[in-house]
Amino acid sequence: METGENNNGNEGCIIYKSWCSQFRNASNPWMARYVYGLIFLVANLLAWAARDYGRGALTEMERLKGCNGGKDCLGAEGVLRVSLGCFIFYIILFLSTTGTSKLNQVRNTWHSGWWSVKIVLWAVMTVIPFFLPSGFIQIYGEVAHFGAGVFLLIQLISIISFITWLNDCCASEKYAARCQIHVMLFATTAYVVCLVGIILMYIWYAPEPSCLLNIFFITWTLVLVQLMTSVSLHPKVNAGILTPGLMGLYVVFLCCEPAGENCIRKSDSATKTDWLSIISFVVAILAIVIATFSTGIDSKCFQFRKDDTPAEDDVPYGYGFFHFVFATGAMYFAMLLVGWNSHHSMRKWTIDVGWTSTWVRIVNEWLAVCVYLWMLVAPMIWKSRHAAST
Repeated sequence: METGENNNGNEGCIIYKSWCSQFRNASNPWMARYVYGLIFLVANLLAWAARDYGRGALTEMERLKGCNGGKDCLGAEGVLRVSLGCFIFYIILFLSTTGTSKLNQVRNTWHSGWWSVKIVLWAVMTVIPFFLPSGFIQIYGEVAHFGAGVFLLIQLISIISFITWLNDCCASEKYAARCQIHVMLFATTAYVVCLVGIILMYIWYAPEPSCLLNIFFITWTLVLVQLMTSVSLHPKVNAGILTPGLMGLYVVFLCCEPAGENCIRKSDSATKTDWLSIISFVVAILAIVIATFSTGIDSKCFQFRKDDTPAEDDVPYGYGFFHFVFATGAMYFAMLLVGWNSHHSMRKWTIDVGWTSTWVRIVNEWLAVCVYLWMLVAPMIWKSRHAAST
C-alpha cells in the first residue's frame, strides 16, 4: 500500500514539475489560455469592487486628477476604467499575436510565456485609466456598447456552430446508432427545461395581467421555440430534434429575467441583499468568464477554409482571435455591471438588470433565432437557385 501511495505521489510531482516547466518555457499554449482566463476573472472582480465597494477608497482616489475628487472613479465610471485597462491589455496582445500559425514562431513564445512582463503590463494598463479625464471614459463607455454587441454576435455564432457540430456528430454514420437514445434523452430534457422555464417566468415575471410587455416577451419566446422545432422537423430540412431543443434552452435563458419591478413577484425583498442574490451574481460572473474563454478558443468556426489535416507544428487555436474575444469581453462585462447604461445606478450584488439590459437580451434572442433559422433554410434556397440556373 505504501509503495503504491509513494508511486502515485511521485507521479503527481512529476506531472506538476512538467506543467511548471512548460509554463516557464512557454511551451504550452493550452495552459496559457487558463492564465489569461484568470486575469480576465480578476479584472471582472476589480470592476465589481470598484462599483460596489469603491466608496471605501474615496480618500485615496482624491489624489488622482482624473477622478474629480474620487466620485468619477467609483460606481459606473470605476467599472468603465477597469474595463478600459483590460481592453487595452488584450488589444495589445491581439495586435502582437495576430497571424501566428506555427509553434516555433517568436510570437508563440510571447503568447505562451513572458508572464512577469505581461502581469506588469496588465497592472499598468489597469491603473492608467484612473488618470484619464471623465469625458474620455464616457466616450469609451459609448464605444463599449458596440464592442459588447460584437462579443454577443461572436458568442452567438460560436454557440450555434457548436450545436450544429454536435448534431452532425450524432447523426454521422459512425455514431448514429450509438447516439440515438442519447439524442432523444437530451432533446426531451431540453424541451422539458424550456417548458418549466417558461412556466416559471409566467409565475415570477407576469403575476398581473397588466404586465403586458413581460407577457409578450415570454409568450413570443414560446412561439419562437415552436417555430424552430417546426422548421427543423420539416421534411425538406430534416435537421432533427436536438438542435431546436438546445437552441430553445439558449433563447429561454436569454429571456429568463424580463424587467419591471412591479411585475416581479419577488420584488418585496429586492431592496435586501440575500444569499440568493449573491449566489446569482457569482454564477453570472463565472458564466461571463467561461463564455469568453470558450468562445475565444473557437476560432475554427469563423474560418472560411477548413483545414482537416493540421500539421503538428500548427498552433492549436487562433491567438489573435482569442485575445480579440477577450478584448470585446472586457467591454461586455462592463456593460453588464452598469446595466448597459453608464448613468444608471446599480444595487450591490446585481448584474445585467434594468430595461436596457432586458431589451439587449431580447434583441439577442430574436437575432439568435433568425440566424438559426437562416442556417436551416439557406441550403434549400441555394439548392433551388442552383437547380434553376442549370
